[in-house]
Amino acid sequence: MKLTHSPFRTLPHGFAWTSTLGLLGSLAAQTAAPTPAVNPATEGEPTDELPEIVVTTTSEKVYKPERLQSPKYTEPLRDVPQTITVIPKAVIEDRGAFSLRDVLRNTPGISMQAGEGGGGLSGDNLSIRGFTSRGDLYQDGVRDTGSYNRDPFNTEQVEVTKGPSSSSNGRGSTGGSINLTSKLANQEQGGSVSQSFGTDNLYRTTADYNQPISDHMALRVNGMYHSADTPGRDVVNQERYGLAASLAFGLGTETRAYINYQHLSENNIPDYGIPWVPANGTFSGSGTRLNNYKDKAPPVSFDNFYGRENTDFEDVQSDIITGILEHDFSDKLKLRNVLRYGRVYRNSVITAPRFFDTVPTAQIPDPANPGQFINDPATVGNQYTSALNRQMQAREQTQEILSNQTNFTAEFDTGILKHALVTGMELTWERQVNANAARADAAGRSDIFNPGLNDGVYTGRPVLPGGAESHLDTFSLYAFDTISIAKYVELNGGLRYDHLEYESRNPGGSAGFSGSDDLISWKAGIVVKPVEYGSIYFSYGTSFNPSIDTNVGLGLTAAVADLNPEENRSYELGTKWDLFDERLSLTAALFRSEKTNARTNDPILGTVLAGDQVVQGVEFGLAGNITKDWQVFAGYAYMESEVRDSAVVAELGQSLGNTPDHSFNIWTTYNLPFRVQVGFGAQYVGDRQNGNSNTSRTAPGYWTCDAMLNYQVNDKFNVRLNVYNLADERYIDRVGGGHFVPGAGRSAALTASYKF
Repeated sequence: MKLTHSPFRTLPHGFAWTSTLGLLGSLAAQTAAPTPAVNPATEGEPTDELPEIVVTTTSEKVYKPERLQSPKYTEPLRDVPQTITVIPKAVIEDRGAFSLRDVLRNTPGISMQAGEGGGGLSGDNLSIRGFTSRGDLYQDGVRDTGSYNRDPFNTEQVEVTKGPSSSSNGRGSTGGSINLTSKLANQEQGGSVSQSFGTDNLYRTTADYNQPISDHMALRVNGMYHSADTPGRDVVNQERYGLAASLAFGLGTETRAYINYQHLSENNIPDYGIPWVPANGTFSGSGTRLNNYKDKAPPVSFDNFYGRENTDFEDVQSDIITGILEHDFSDKLKLRNVLRYGRVYRNSVITAPRFFDTVPTAQIPDPANPGQFINDPATVGNQYTSALNRQMQAREQTQEILSNQTNFTAEFDTGILKHALVTGMELTWERQVNANAARADAAGRSDIFNPGLNDGVYTGRPVLPGGAESHLDTFSLYAFDTISIAKYVELNGGLRYDHLEYESRNPGGSAGFSGSDDLISWKAGIVVKPVEYGSIYFSYGTSFNPSIDTNVGLGLTAAVADLNPEENRSYELGTKWDLFDERLSLTAALFRSEKTNARTNDPILGTVLAGDQVVQGVEFGLAGNITKDWQVFAGYAYMESEVRDSAVVAELGQSLGNTPDHSFNIWTTYNLPFRVQVGFGAQYVGDRQNGNSNTSRTAPGYWTCDAMLNYQVNDKFNVRLNVYNLADERYIDRVGGGHFVPGAGRSAALTASYKF
């Protein structure tokens, strides 16, 4: 495994870390012990009154959520045997997070990834604990695989679950999953409106209003408009608007129903970043100095835009409609059904800059495969200058999902055992139609050192072929049980059966490939509670990745059509404690995730299930109030990754792509006198490779720091100033195969909010 320099000291490789968990447990037991109430009565004096217990809130802003939204998790977060970070609305607002990517900077072990091919994979493309998680995004517990940039305007909290969990979610979730919980109508009248102005032409308006219609009926409406350039990047900008509505019936009764709708529209000039300097070949003429930067970022300003201002665009429309029905047969018997239809349409043209080979390698017929071509070994290629070949990549894509989930929750006793049993069924239909094309010619050339925004104007976009169409039908049955033994031990288990049927048709509707899979996923855990406010746990879980679920959405090719799903497993040993009268949550966990039959490319047999990949490490979390005026939300993860087996020799012993050894985040606020609050945040991401092989490029580690100043004018009105990337650090945010996307430069936003 390649070792790289890091400002953190490398942690031990063995499980001597268990001593750290033991130390945390003993410290927490002392710190979290409740302070005995002081009885004002004189000692020995009789009294007929019980001591008064005064409950006060330390802050209106909640930094320490207690539960997940999903009915599959019946216990509070403290007693769930898995690493789960819940990012609450208060943290999202205080940090001035305007996108899901911004929100996810508040948890370690997540890395962003750049799109590749056919117009690039747009939207929230990321990895969790070393494994791609593009398809592991959920909204209200229902899969949301659309390729778009999510905005938190309609989000109560973001739930990040670490480690394989197909028993809860079905396919995927090798590294983890992310769930966004939507705002729902309720019985409280009121709302809020906020207006943000900032550098780089930032303009953002949000509004949220909830209105009871009757004693048991209410309507809630959310709206958002956002427009901004990207700090530190020429030309790139985002414009979007969103509208969400929630209509509730039966509030406060045994039977409740919600009809929710969310629309998000985007009109962006997308960012395909800056090309890596090729590793092989020779640079001459205007590009001679690039010989010193092979396999690295070129020596150019990170502001440079290498796309085409007059042709590049990204138009995305997302619509989600949801029906929720809940019924309480009693306090211990509950039914919940969720019906969802979602559709995401994307139309885009993106320019991919690549260094132009002035002497391209010639192609000759392949004698072993009639009709195919191979590189001619007699020709010499990889000859470059500073010239760039601008490849126009067009994509038109439609993604749809229709899903129904039914959950039945029952609490009952069997002797001394207390059960919280959840059983359920899921029926899901998914469809994707994807058409893409690319074009590059001499008219599109530019220069790495002096890019023109519209060099070689194209007269038209590439002609899109008929779209390739893919379908995936899922039928699932599952059950989860949490068994409490007295007050000190809980057993947690889950079992899920998935039947998948899938089909992928070639462009034009011609015959493609089809298949089916039957899989069982499970998880088990034990939680030991030495005291009510602390737990120590061990858990094991599995997950799977079917061949049709690719890094670019649904799709099936001849190379993988007959392959079984990849299989994953995870082990975790951890502890969770609520300190300072349960105001502050402290968590720590050792984890190990293994993909035991990863897809890998054999030079003779093609794609085979012969790979073996592992990620192991430790993660810490801290969330809540240290004092009534001091809040904190922080996390640190150390991840040691390795490709232990692969048919590609260059990958053996290497780290997994986009997997930093160290990642750290902290956000903390403090209440000063005169209604003033200050905040500070920092994030560190260590070195990352853009692939799994020993020829992969490395994105250097980086630090960024943010600050916040908030003034509460009165109970209803406040003004907040956020400054992002204080030091104007220039860093690589998203890594891709042929290019990388720089992170945003320094910027600021001033937000005025009014509650009514």
